[in-house]
Amino acid sequence: MLRKIIKNAYLSFILLFTYVPILVMVVLSFNSSKSRVNFTGFSLKWYQQMFSDRNIVSALQNTILIALLSSIIAVIIGTMAAVAISNMSRRKRTIYMSITNIPMLNADVVTGISLMLCFIVLGKAIPFFSSLSFKTVLISHITFNLPYVILSVLPKLKGASQLEYQAARDLGATSSQAFFKVVLPEIMPGVVSGFMLAVTMSLDDFIITHFTRGAGINTISTLVYAQVKRGLNPSLYALSTIMFLIVLIVLLVTNFVSNRNEVD
Repeated sequence: MLRKIIKNAYLSFILLFTYVPILVMVVLSFNSSKSRVNFTGFSLKWYQQMFSDRNIVSALQNTILIALLSSIIAVIIGTMAAVAISNMSRRKRTIYMSITNIPMLNADVVTGISLMLCFIVLGKAIPFFSSLSFKTVLISHITFNLPYVILSVLPKLKGASQLEYQAARDLGATSSQAFFKVVLPEIMPGVVSGFMLAVTMSLDDFIITHFTRGAGINTISTLVYAQVKRGLNPSLYALSTIMFLIVLIVLLVTNFVSNRNEVD
């Protein structure tokens, strides 16, 4: 009985420690003043100001565009890489999985500086990389998203039956037809998980974006960092609240659909 009480108390403490700051931010987004201590009245002016602020709107557009594009490209490349790795011998698979894990275990600051130096060196030989810009940030996000996609898809490939693929080939299907009609539906949960994880990591990233972005390119994380020095605009509380609610709704819908499919 005592052990159960302790477990519940510990879990409650962790949940409070995690979500109380978010709740405070949500409350401050509706505060009529800039005060972080006193709630002077309910107001929606920070939400109105958020949509009229060009810097915030531009940062939001860049953040969403980079997250979606990098995640889609990472899912395509990562799925193909996972299929290739799953068909390798054990020795080669071990080598490639070790390489895949490096970006995940490496410090973000090391990855960010390395990519920045890489783009600078390439810029001297290839005009496409002549300057840090939106495209360098996009390539950087694709790079650190790939391992998460590969590690999400690989377990599903191990569980997928090779017999069904071989049967489809024996019945006259080409390699691509057998993959898209037999293998892909089997590994789709892993592909979706990899995509959602890639979007989350891309939205959350700051350090790598900070080192690889060019002048005038801002995401939400870099905009917040720039404003911390002179004081955060409460409009960012409103923006963060909207993002939190969107993520919460997506998670609830995803879990509901997943549970419904399991019941069916």
